[in-house]
Amino acid sequence: MKNIILLAAIVGGIFIAGCSKKDTSCQAITATAPATEVAALEQFISSNKVEATKDSRGFYYRIENQGSSKHPDACSQVTVNYKGTLTTGAIFDQNNNMPFDLTGLIKGWQAGIPLIGEGGRVVLYLPPSFGYGSSQVAGIPANSILIFSIDLVKVN
Repeated sequence: MKNIILLAAIVGGIFIAGCSKKDTSCQAITATAPATEVAALEQFISSNKVEATKDSRGFYYRIENQGSSKHPDACSQVTVNYKGTLTTGAIFDQNNNMPFDLTGLIKGWQAGIPLIGEGGRVVLYLPPSFGYGSSQVAGIPANSILIFSIDLVKVN
């Protein structure tokens, strides 16, 4: 009997440790954008008369459809339709029915997608540190403000 209890304790400990590791690897984004990036984004928002809400972390968003009550969390897998544009209006990426693990996405998506539920639509206005930062990435200049229109098709 002692061996069964000991085995159960060991298995339970491994299970709990495994859960703890998962929880620390996919936490909600709490970082904030640098003040200079926020100021540049605010200048864009103001000069283009964009109606959007400022998030305390330094990005802006506009919820066009709240969606259902089924919201993703930091560890969720999601399926989305999206279009990414630069402030010039140039489209740098778009796709439909794309599955993603939120933990593998840019900070802006990790922070912005959970604002809506399944079936919802959000437009994100992201400072560089919530996008690709100082890296130039396939058609996106370094230090770019990015705009994403995202439809949350499914929370997996």
